[in-house]
Amino acid sequence: MHVPNPSKLCLIRGDGGRTIRPILDQICNKWTLLVVATLDQRTVRFTDLQAQIPGISQRMLTLTLRNLERDGLVARTVHAEVPPRVEYNLTELGRSLIAPALALAGWASEHGADIETSRAAYASRVRA
Repeated sequence: MHVPNPSKLCLIRGDGGRTIRPILDQICNKWTLLVVATLDQRTVRFTDLQAQIPGISQRMLTLTLRNLERDGLVARTVHAEVPPRVEYNLTELGRSLIAPALALAGWASEHGADIETSRAAYASRVRA
C-alpha cells in the first residue's frame, strides 16, 4: 500500500486549495491537455490545431489558447501576411507540463479497467 508523504499532501490541501485550484482547474479541463499535447515539439497554425483535436469547436479552441497564453504556457505569433498567419507553440513553462501530464495519463491508462469495474459495481448497487 502506498503511503503518501504528508508534506506533499499539504501542497494539495494546504490552504484549502485556494492557491492551486484555479491552476489545476485550467490545466485539467477537457481541452487543455489535448492542446498542450498537440503543440508538443512543434509550432501549429490555428486551423491545423483545430483539425488535430477532434470535437473541439472554434470557440473552445480560441478560449483554451487564450487561457494558455495568459498563463504563459503557449506563445502566439502573428505573421504580417495577407491573410494573417497565426501560429502557436509551447513556451518552456508549457513544455514543463508534458511530463506530469504523461504521468497522469499513464496512471489513468494503468487503472482504467479497475475504475470501470468499480463504476459498474457502483451502478449495480445504486440501481438495486
